[in-house]
Amino acid sequence: MKEKVRFERPDLTDLKSQGLLSVDMHVHTDHSDGTLSVTDLLKRAGKEGFGVAVTDHNAISGSLKAFAEKEQSVVVPGIEISAADGPHILVYFYSPHDLEEFYLNDIKPQKRKSPWLAIRSSTPKIVEALSEYSCLTVAAHPYGYLMFNKGLQKCIDGEYLSPRILDSFEGLEVICGGMAHSLNVRAVGLAMDKGKCFTGGTDGHVLKDTGTVVTCAEASGHEDFLCALERRENIVVGREKGPLMKTLTGTALIGKHSRYFLPSMQVHFEQNLPRIPHYFKHKLHKFQEKER
Repeated sequence: MKEKVRFERPDLTDLKSQGLLSVDMHVHTDHSDGTLSVTDLLKRAGKEGFGVAVTDHNAISGSLKAFAEKEQSVVVPGIEISAADGPHILVYFYSPHDLEEFYLNDIKPQKRKSPWLAIRSSTPKIVEALSEYSCLTVAAHPYGYLMFNKGLQKCIDGEYLSPRILDSFEGLEVICGGMAHSLNVRAVGLAMDKGKCFTGGTDGHVLKDTGTVVTCAEASGHEDFLCALERRENIVVGREKGPLMKTLTGTALIGKHSRYFLPSMQVHFEQNLPRIPHYFKHKLHKFQEKER
């Protein structure tokens, strides 16, 4: 798989000349905590020559709008779900109708006062609900962001989730534009080891960021594209954000989330509370090992 994952800025013109459809599989708009409008995103995608999956946090209005208003750009119906137990889950649907049905039945009723952070549903409950739909379920940035347990494998390594939960995911995000390079490299290795399909996206929250990490496959539309991903007949090309873009993203996030400061603090507290006993358990284990 390593030759299928390239850590370099994509040449979208060259990729198109090879007959490949390039899609940024992880984009946030102003329908959640991004700053870019769907209209501006579609304009940029059309001009630069890439498709998009609008994956707003716990929201689908931006994705449905993009799908309805697309012209020359391919749009993959999607969502990023923030699970109660930590992981972020990217889901790509073959049908926007299925995306809407899943959202209304299983996500909207579980949302909290801080709409873009963790919902009330756990990872096992979410993937169980998704098993009823034709979709591709992908673990976003599997090794998490900073100290937060927002990656599936980070939660597994921390023993907050069973390793068996990985079996419920078809794929892993192997290049996330917002992650450290070393963690993306680990994600590539994990996908290889577990035989998972693989995607890449910018995790873009500002317009300039989009299209710098793409997932590419021979396809004419979003359905063919998702089928190719499931068969692992794709490549991922891109590189992580630089310090300036990470600063811009951070500033955008602070501005968008500040209005939900108190409920957000409650969510962070509840998510991190289970980590305390695990921390002391590991400390005790290390102490016991030294004493032997």
